[in-house]
Amino acid sequence: MGRQELLSDVVAHVRRHGVGDLSLRELAELIGSSHRMLLYHFGSREGLLAAIVAENEARERATAVAYGRTGTSAVDALRTTWRRLRQPAHAGEERLFFELAAMAMYGRPGTERVADDLVGSWVGPAKPVGSDAAQLRLDIAVIRGLLLDLLVTADRKGTDAAFEQYLRLRG
Repeated sequence: MGRQELLSDVVAHVRRHGVGDLSLRELAELIGSSHRMLLYHFGSREGLLAAIVAENEARERATAVAYGRTGTSAVDALRTTWRRLRQPAHAGEERLFFELAAMAMYGRPGTERVADDLVGSWVGPAKPVGSDAAQLRLDIAVIRGLLLDLLVTADRKGTDAAFEQYLRLRG
């Protein structure tokens, strides 16, 4: 089984069940592989988790670029993105993102890509659709901040109201 196939299997598992405290051995067993294959392709548990986050972020970037190409207004695209990401089905992915971001903040080996891609990977693809880098960075920060708020407080009504307020201010 190759790297991309392993990653796809792990991403599918994590989307359904989360990763929690699973060891590489346990995760490998759940997807029908071996921990040695995961180590070979990803180097460490952190490396695998970083690859999962990168895969999820790539999917979100592709969706955002597609919105931009359809002529959808930035506000409508942001609202659609918020409504999708705030769904309980995305909670595991979002928790993993924040966990890896914290590991990257402390320079944990295997998380370097997360630190490098946190914002830069979003700004580059947006340039062809004419997005302003500073505005895009602010949009990302607001969505991520409110997602963190939602994960910690479970206050869906409050985070939705805050997001709508941001959109009004953004114009």
